[in-house]
Amino acid sequence: MPDVRTPARPHDTDDKTGDDTGSKPGSPHRAERGPSASELLDFARRTSADTALIASLPLDPEGRTWIRLDGPGGSEAWLIGWPPGTGTGWHDHGGSHGAFATAAGELTEQSLAVQLPTEGWKTLELADGVDRERRLSDGRGRAFGPHHVHQVLNTSEDTHAVSVHAYYPPLPLMRRYSRTGPVLRLEEVERPEEWL
Repeated sequence: MPDVRTPARPHDTDDKTGDDTGSKPGSPHRAERGPSASELLDFARRTSADTALIASLPLDPEGRTWIRLDGPGGSEAWLIGWPPGTGTGWHDHGGSHGAFATAAGELTEQSLAVQLPTEGWKTLELADGVDRERRLSDGRGRAFGPHHVHQVLNTSEDTHAVSVHAYYPPLPLMRRYSRTGPVLRLEEVERPEEWL
């Protein structure tokens, strides 16, 4: 099994610091690259404050619900409802960068603060100290780069959560992982046609 016990390089940021993609406002060729992760976070925050839109999402006590939204600059965006006790499982975003913000309730994000190779492996052993956890509520969100691996959870026992997510470029795929202690294992690759 390949070992990723290299020093952890933090690569993700929270809503206070913007994105981790290295793009800077006003940098050349910015329009050609589409919206940055920090611009997607701004969109997610503004959209999460739209109380009429948030109230329009049908909530299901048994599973997540979603509405596809028009994201800025050709990005893909979603409004997602999270029943109590639901989550995504570990996944990445197929090379897209993105952001999300909580509009109602509270979500917990567990992530890895190290860039993982995206191809050529089935099982990795993670180094100590790469785990991060943050709780996001009331319009708080986070931006992330193209190598971000995380899971998002509604740990509440009785309250739905709602969030807004945006990705650029639109998600070409998502890799799903299982995790046992430090071992991360690629389980499947999902394509966009499976989400509609």
